[in-house]
Amino acid sequence: MRPTVAPPESITWRIHLDRAMWVAGVRALMLQALHPVAMQGVWQRSDFTDDPTGRLLRTTHFVAVTTYGSPPEADALGERIRRVHARLSFTDPRTGRRHRVDERDLLVWVHCAEVVSYLEVVTRAGLPVAPAEADRYIAEQAHTATYVGLSPDEVPASLAEMRRYLAEVRPRLRVTPEAVQAVRFLLWPTVPDRLKALAALKPLWFPIGAMAYHTLPDWARRQYRVLPELPGGQTATTAGLAALRRTLNATPDSLYNRIFDEETLRSALAARERLAAAGYDVRDGLVGVRKPRRRHAMAPAS
Repeated sequence: MRPTVAPPESITWRIHLDRAMWVAGVRALMLQALHPVAMQGVWQRSDFTDDPTGRLLRTTHFVAVTTYGSPPEADALGERIRRVHARLSFTDPRTGRRHRVDERDLLVWVHCAEVVSYLEVVTRAGLPVAPAEADRYIAEQAHTATYVGLSPDEVPASLAEMRRYLAEVRPRLRVTPEAVQAVRFLLWPTVPDRLKALAALKPLWFPIGAMAYHTLPDWARRQYRVLPELPGGQTATTAGLAALRRTLNATPDSLYNRIFDEETLRSALAARERLAAAGYDVRDGLVGVRKPRRRHAMAPAS
């Protein structure tokens, strides 16, 4: 059995373990909010308004487990998510129609908004990803969609397919009052109780949220109009992403890991143990994991 869902050699592993993923995750939530029906599902059937950081951390845990978790661990998480979603429904106030949270179109949108955000933000922050690797990443994520109840052929499997899907769904996207509120929550979120010790650092979160906002498509920012558009803003955003990535990469694990919940940290520790047992070198942690080179057999003496 594979020690982890995605092998350390995969492009999924390289993107998802990049520390610029914090900005990418916030951007994904802001992008998802542009689907008015999906936004109603979040607004009515989650604790987003009370704990927006909780949803981000749950997304973080899902990404972690479906990247470096064991196959049984990822399967169990997927089953739990599908079971919860199957019980939830909500009403679209604009049409009066009742929707299930696990409707195919909504699941596809959430999946695509996440995947394209992870890819675009992390590469913009400085992670080198070749076009062929971008295609491979999206194809690998098509399997991840199975954990929420989709089949791989229901979601894009290449960058070109992803762009076609985003162009097709664009007419259905718009900014609602709930979406604006969601963005404002993400720019200045509630500090969860377990992170109260870090509450004094809350002002440091705003630049992360602002960079996430400014990586949204131009049309989305024009509709949101939550933050001002300044001359040179996009250049500054790219530079800020690169600087944040360097800073986070230089942050000691002992401090950086305080952001995650205990369940995610346990998954990471278990992954290190499985990878070490499979012959990987994990002395530099999951980010620096590598397969040791096999020593060449010594030639027999003449």
